Amino acid sequence: MPTLPTDAATAAFAALNDRQREAVWHGLVPGGPATPAGPMLVIAGAGSGKTTTLAHRVANLVLHGADPQRILLLTFSRRAAAEMERRVGNVLARVLALPATTAPPTLPWSGTFHGIGARLLREYAAQAGLDESFTIHDRGDAEDLMGIVRHDLGLTGTEKRFPLKGTCLSIYSRCVNTCEPLAEVLKTAFPWCAEWEVQLKRLFGAYVEAKQRQNTVDYDDLLLFWRDMAEDPALGPVIGARFDHVLVDEYQDTNRLQAAVLLGLKPDGRGLAVVGDDAQSIYSFRGATVRNILDFPALFEPPARIVTLDRNYRSVQPILDVSNAVIARAPERHAKQLWTDRAGTRRGQVVVVPDEAQQARWVAEKALALREGGLRLTSQAVLFRTSSHSAGLELELVRRNIPFVKFGGLKFLEAAHVKDLLAVLRFVQNPRSRLAGFRVLQLLPGLGPATAARLLDAMDTAAEPGAALAAFVPNAALAGDWAPFATLYAALRDPLQSAWPGDLERALAWYAPHLERLHEDAAVRRADLEQLVRLGAGHSSRERFLAELTLDPPESTSDRSGVPLLDEDYLVLSTIHSAKGQEWTSVSVLNVVDGCIPSDMATGSSAEIEEERRLLYVAMTRARDHLHLVVPHRFYVTQQAARGDRHMYAARSRFIDERALLDFDQVFWPPPDAAAPGGGVPQRMAVGVRERARDAWK
Repeated sequence: MPTLPTDAATAAFAALNDRQREAVWHGLVPGGPATPAGPMLVIAGAGSGKTTTLAHRVANLVLHGADPQRILLLTFSRRAAAEMERRVGNVLARVLALPATTAPPTLPWSGTFHGIGARLLREYAAQAGLDESFTIHDRGDAEDLMGIVRHDLGLTGTEKRFPLKGTCLSIYSRCVNTCEPLAEVLKTAFPWCAEWEVQLKRLFGAYVEAKQRQNTVDYDDLLLFWRDMAEDPALGPVIGARFDHVLVDEYQDTNRLQAAVLLGLKPDGRGLAVVGDDAQSIYSFRGATVRNILDFPALFEPPARIVTLDRNYRSVQPILDVSNAVIARAPERHAKQLWTDRAGTRRGQVVVVPDEAQQARWVAEKALALREGGLRLTSQAVLFRTSSHSAGLELELVRRNIPFVKFGGLKFLEAAHVKDLLAVLRFVQNPRSRLAGFRVLQLLPGLGPATAARLLDAMDTAAEPGAALAAFVPNAALAGDWAPFATLYAALRDPLQSAWPGDLERALAWYAPHLERLHEDAAVRRADLEQLVRLGAGHSSRERFLAELTLDPPESTSDRSGVPLLDEDYLVLSTIHSAKGQEWTSVSVLNVVDGCIPSDMATGSSAEIEEERRLLYVAMTRARDHLHLVVPHRFYVTQQAARGDRHMYAARSRFIDERALLDFDQVFWPPPDAAAPGGGVPQRMAVGVRERARDAWK
């Protein structure tokens, strides 16, 4: 890649603001080499052009001679990695005046932590003690294996309830990702399982042994093995030397294991740049810790350079004012004050309503009013702390015939038919994967679990598992279905017959009759599988396809995605966690009261409460022009053993204190004199209830 003249390099980044340019030019001089610089932390406030800055940083490195093959760019989704590569390419093509027929340089080492970890583990499998043909268990497969081991150890027959397989896997995963001992994880996150510490240690040891026997790894192993390789005195420097520049997006969402990977790759921090926002660290339930971004500068000597992006390109200033006020109360943070050129005169609203039913009515009517004013429903979002909080609103929207999509739901890889087809490929790729084999064999009518187990046992002990399968003699009832499967298996295992992505099409052709037999809605499910075939065509091999699809699957199945197929416009409903990274012209936040935000389940420590504060901040900063925080005063509480079902009065969230309230317009709905079910909101109640009044019961 040719080095740019000084004027061309300067012009390439003229549209960036001063802080963005500071990050983009860190350690570089116009016309100079792309020598790895000291560590840098970019604190990128909400809507501050983080992706633009990171993309221009990568492009600037390439323009100054950095080898794209030696740039490691880590993101949290393949979609984000692809978007980053597209933007980098656009910058390079524009600056270098590349003709349309000339593709800009690609970034072969751009991807997710888990995806890059899988590639490196495949390359260094022998050094890591693995066979290079290992397969990767998705969450469902890992749960199933945990369940099998749990059963084999006799933990399903205890007199007292032993944690279910999913809970056991969650405990194991949290131990791995947080780098905390089992006793500490049980104490802080799973106290109801603390009595089983001894048995869980035995279970986890047996689970690891089972994975090793079957030549499989789970999702967490990809980071665990990478961390261990990076910290190995012999192998670590070899892997670290492959990359001159390591850039990390969304660093506030990393866990301790991921932070250890980065420190192992670049112990002195040279060439390491991380981008994130401590104010948007909201995924501790996944093992992420805000300490990573708060403590990053002090990891190195001298400390990492901090560049703060505080100019917001999304929201009007009144929304930023109240958002700044909420996060300013955080006791520990990287200080910043978001500002914008979008002055705006419309202030955010705190909307006080009597109860959840009136909350649903207000949201529905507001959405329709904004729509009549020219704002499409798709430009509006309703956010909430927990999925169940939208139940009443969903009923109201259905009653009014307002289409909506709710983010979440059935994941693509959790659908039975998708798991079936992928199991065929996994069983071919790794014949010792008992989970995949067990699932595939039982697709055949007449082949039960006992027969499947005997065949898998024979394959485990055979020198060539495929030969053991070929030698299997089915009973007469099974013979008609067995022959096509045996032929398919042999063909996909044979390098002379196997070809990608034709393998996937061939597997689908075999599975199609079984799909028709097993599912009444086979036509809809077939569309999912055809989508899977299209996805397969975008990967270079069966191995890469299985690894990458497991690591970053599509969000939902075609029949469960929630997007109305017959409506061109729909309201967006989303949990706050799912809304991170998104933006809408209008945002309404439900149940902004103590007990919901912060959640009663997340007030056990100051760290939990501060994450709840950040959660509200994330919700507020999704809004461009309209922000509504809805405060219902009365909740209906059920299944309370001591007092039975009753109403509960709640106060406005402690995060919207009296000072912050001055920057909002307060709306009391319905007005006190309005005739509405439940009556209006008495002014003395709306104004006089204090932040902590949620403990007053009626």
